[in-house]
Amino acid sequence: MKEPGSPFGKNIFAAGFVSFLMDVSSEMVYPLAPLFLTVVLGASMSTVGLIEGSAESLASLLRVFSGWLSDKLGKRKALMVFGYGLATLSRPIIALAAGWRQVFAARLVDRFGKGVRTAPRDAIIIESVEEKYLARAFSFHRAMDTLGAAVGPALAFLLLKYLDNDYRKIFWISMVPGVMAVVTIALFITEKKKGPAEAKLPKLTLGCFGWNVRFFIFIAAIFALGNSSDAFLILKAQRTGITTALIPIVYLTFNLVYAFSAVPAGIAADRFGRRRVILIGFILFAFVYAGFARASTPAAIWALFAVYGVFMGLTEGVQKAFLATIIPLEFKATAFGVYSTAIGVAMFPASVIGGWLWAHVSPAATFYYGSATAALSAVLFAVLV
Repeated sequence: MKEPGSPFGKNIFAAGFVSFLMDVSSEMVYPLAPLFLTVVLGASMSTVGLIEGSAESLASLLRVFSGWLSDKLGKRKALMVFGYGLATLSRPIIALAAGWRQVFAARLVDRFGKGVRTAPRDAIIIESVEEKYLARAFSFHRAMDTLGAAVGPALAFLLLKYLDNDYRKIFWISMVPGVMAVVTIALFITEKKKGPAEAKLPKLTLGCFGWNVRFFIFIAAIFALGNSSDAFLILKAQRTGITTALIPIVYLTFNLVYAFSAVPAGIAADRFGRRRVILIGFILFAFVYAGFARASTPAAIWALFAVYGVFMGLTEGVQKAFLATIIPLEFKATAFGVYSTAIGVAMFPASVIGGWLWAHVSPAATFYYGSATAALSAVLFAVLV
C-alpha cells in the first residue's frame, strides 16, 4: 500500500533488506561455484560456461513472463515469496551435488527464482511510494542490493579460511540469509489489495506500450549491447599492473562507491529530473569506458573503477523510476519484465562482441566499442524520449 510522505516506509525498507539478504546468500555461492565445479567435481571450464550462460539466460527470459503473470493475477507478494524461496531451496542441491549436473540444476533453480521475483518486486516498490520519491526509493533498493553483493563474497572468504575450504558447508550456511529474506517478505511486506486486472492485458511485445516506453527500452537495450561483462574491466586492471591480491579490493571499492552514491543520486533525480540524471549517466559511462581504453597506470584504474561506481549509482535505480512514470499503472509489472528481459538478452551478445574485439582487434577496442554505444544511447535518449 502507498506510504505517503516518505519513500522509506515499511515496504521500501523491507524490500531493500530482502535484496540485501538474498544477495549475501547468492554471493556466498556464486564466486565459489566455478571453483567447486573445477576443483572438487573436476568439471571443465566449458562446462562452467555452459552452466552460467544457461542460468543467466533463463533468468532474463523469465522476467517478462513473471511480470505479465503478476499483472494478470493482481498478485505481487506471492510471486516474491515463491521466487526468493525457490532460490533459497537451490542451496541444498548444490551442497549435496556429486557431479556438475546437480550444480547445473541448482543454478537453474536459483536463476528461475530470480526471474520470477524481479518484476513483481519492482511493481511493489512502485505501489509503495509516491511518484515524487520513486528515484530515491529504487536507488535505496539498489544500494541495499549492492551492499549484499559486497558482504556475501567477504563472508564466503572468511568462512573458507575457518572451515578449511569446505565449500559444501558454506553452501549450507548460505541458506540462512535466504530463509531470513523469505520470512521478511511474509511478515513485513504489505501488498496492495486488488483483484486480477480487468483491463485487456498486453501481449508480451513492445507494441502494446506507448512510444515513450518502446523508445526507452530500445535505447536501454542498445546501451546494454556495449556494456560487456565486468570481467573485461578486471582483466584490464591486471594488465595495467594491479596485483591479483588487490583485484578483489578494487572491485569492492567499486561496489561500495556504487552503494553509497545510489541514494544521493536518487534524491538528485527526484529533485532535478530523472531524465537529466539518466542522460548524465550515459555520458559518464562513455567517458569512463574511453578512459579504460587509454588507462596505463594502476592509479588510473583505481580512479576509473570509483567513477564507474558513481555511474552505476546514477543509473540503475533512476532508470527504473523513470520507466515507472511512463507505463500504464495496470501493466507496471509486465513493462518491468519486458525491460529487464530486453537488457538481459542484449548483455549476452555484448560480452561475446567484447571478447571478440579483445582477442582479434585489441583490448582497447572492447572499451571504445562500449563508449561508442553509450554515446549513441545518450544521443537517442536526448532526441527520442
